[in-house]
Amino acid sequence: MQFLDFEKPIADLYEQLEKLRENGEKSGVDVSATVKEYEQKILDTQQQIYKNLSSWQKVQLSRHPDRPYTLEYIERMTTNFVEMHGDRNVKDDKAMVGGFADLDGETVMFIGQQKGVNTKMRQIRNFGMANPEGYRKALRLMKLAERFNKPIITLIDTPGAYPGLEAEERGQGEAIARNLFEMVKLRVPVICVIIGEGASGGALGIGIGDRIFMLENSWYTVISPENCSTILWRSWNFKEKAAEELKLTSGYMSQFGLVDGVIQEPVGGAHSNHEEMAAILKAKLKQTLAELKPIDPDARIEQRIEKFSNMGFYEER
Repeated sequence: MQFLDFEKPIADLYEQLEKLRENGEKSGVDVSATVKEYEQKILDTQQQIYKNLSSWQKVQLSRHPDRPYTLEYIERMTTNFVEMHGDRNVKDDKAMVGGFADLDGETVMFIGQQKGVNTKMRQIRNFGMANPEGYRKALRLMKLAERFNKPIITLIDTPGAYPGLEAEERGQGEAIARNLFEMVKLRVPVICVIIGEGASGGALGIGIGDRIFMLENSWYTVISPENCSTILWRSWNFKEKAAEELKLTSGYMSQFGLVDGVIQEPVGGAHSNHEEMAAILKAKLKQTLAELKPIDPDARIEQRIEKFSNMGFYEER
């Protein structure tokens, strides 16, 4: 298990717990009572630390290397997942994954960014930064789901759309804009969940839905704290301040009306208990699908348009 800087008190307790268990095994002494005490100390420390996280600490958690990614959620929540590939134009973008899966008896189209679980896979997945063909693949799968009248669930986790020259040459901006235009008009229920990083148009390209949710330790904004710091202060050293000023965490997003709800993570964060996090998310998805399905498609589209049209704060003069 990997620990972040602010999790050092938890790491120290885990280290002591492991030593205690090793000593108990070597000596043959029953240390079960002391082990339970340490486990309770760890739980209490986690609760204390995690209830007072800063915006930057939540950004760090959203990037935790042990945090579950899209394919793991799909694997834990569904059965019979059939991944589909290619945009039928350029190639198959490994940063964007999707396909039909069985969610407790209901066929659902899952689409999301995938970062990769090790160094080699992160390179193959381009660190979750999709090219235009990734967004066009996502749109192809959405249209396929609409054709067969199947709900769509998107899992968002990206530091942004790929900013390379070749991506711009192939129409990165147009691909994302096309997705926004088409997703508003989809006649099937659409649920979007930010499971980690939700940066800029890279997140918004699969982020138009009837319901938008964020996991507790995720973030959603137009720019990352590091890039914001670079632009405003010409240095990455002010990323913590930028994170606070951007108000990018789930609590702020819910307060501003930009998302419909925050999904609580297990004590210690999603990375500490993948199975529990997947179970919590699955229950929320099933509940929301049950709410959306009875609504007439035309009414759903109107509600979707009104929802996004009312976002933001402005003043007319």
